[in-house]
Amino acid sequence: MWEFTDPLFDFARRRREPAVVQTLRSTAAAVISYVVALHLSSEPAPLTAPLTALLVVQVTLYTTLVTAVRRVNSVVVGVLLAVGFSSLVGLTWWSLGLIILAALVVGRFVKVGEFVPEVAISAMLVLGVTRVSATAWDRVLETLIGAGVGMLFNMLLAPPVWVDSAGGAIEELAARMRRLLVDLGDEVGGHTPVAQAAARLHEARRLDHDIAQVDASLRQAEDSLRLNPRVKEGLLSRVVLRTGLDTLEISAVVLRVVCRSLTDLAKERTQEHLFDPDVGLALRDVFEHLARAIESFAVLITTQVSATAEEAERRLTDELTAGRASRDRVADLLLAEVQRHPRQWQLHGALLAEVDRILDELDVEKRSQRLVEELDRLSREQRQRWHVLRRIRGRAQQALRLAGPEDRRP
Repeated sequence: MWEFTDPLFDFARRRREPAVVQTLRSTAAAVISYVVALHLSSEPAPLTAPLTALLVVQVTLYTTLVTAVRRVNSVVVGVLLAVGFSSLVGLTWWSLGLIILAALVVGRFVKVGEFVPEVAISAMLVLGVTRVSATAWDRVLETLIGAGVGMLFNMLLAPPVWVDSAGGAIEELAARMRRLLVDLGDEVGGHTPVAQAAARLHEARRLDHDIAQVDASLRQAEDSLRLNPRVKEGLLSRVVLRTGLDTLEISAVVLRVVCRSLTDLAKERTQEHLFDPDVGLALRDVFEHLARAIESFAVLITTQVSATAEEAERRLTDELTAGRASRDRVADLLLAEVQRHPRQWQLHGALLAEVDRILDELDVEKRSQRLVEELDRLSREQRQRWHVLRRIRGRAQQALRLAGPEDRRP
């Protein structure tokens, strides 16, 4: 059957992806800001307004507001520097270098973030024209138009919440960890060549890159929950996902150490099995329980349905209980093996310790404790911010009470 692969059809099918949403929203905001600037600015082609809208409109409302404030701040600072320089000196090579240096230095102090070069750009563009005051006002006006349109665009048409995409990324990470554990369980019962063990170690190391990608997706989801009118319990969702990713990250690090221990064993036992058959079967059982536990943990932290979450928590508890029992059976078998063959006993102990660490990280009670601690920490920070604001307001009211009638008169 012929498959329709038109680029526009594919673009529409992927309309929920962040890149597609960013493209559509930025284009619409830029066009609207240009039309508004044509009616309010004296410039024949007020391109600063759509440029500002392109930079301001982001895939989340929070980043849009932050970007808008930084962008307006950078332009205003650059224009003020240009106006000040134009009243003292004209445009020469040394004045140009001086204003660029001053703009870049001042930009660091006014905290405009990634828009530090914009301070120098605004100053240069204004300084290079003959009608400095008119051009300066038009540039500030166009920047305010672009920033205002961008913010109104995201306030009236609130951007989507990216929790589902972050949850999907977490589940994909857990699925890769699960496959790695299943593969390890299939290999520990027989002869494992060094090259094969090293390949598993390399696969475990690639999880670091996967975690970085998931972390970026989670940061975007966290920003989409802030100041978003669609979200009622944004703080709880952010904390659940963030603490869950922290647990998976620690487990991935420990899993890499497990692969390192098995690789070292493979180097020492090139002509024999890694473990005796009964030990290999018991270890396979441990790895399979760990694999299913990680899968259940990912479902638990990403689902929004209580019934599904309860079922995932029940499966996680069962797998952890069975995993600990299998771990104890492996410990007894390894102890008997070490007494018969004392070679590489330290690697056996390290392997058991690494299994214990993963089981401990996935523990349901420990997860609940982390959630409570993180929520308490965020609540304290919020109370401290409100306390500072109340103290500032109290001092202002006290100053007004102490001021005389003449001081209070406008």
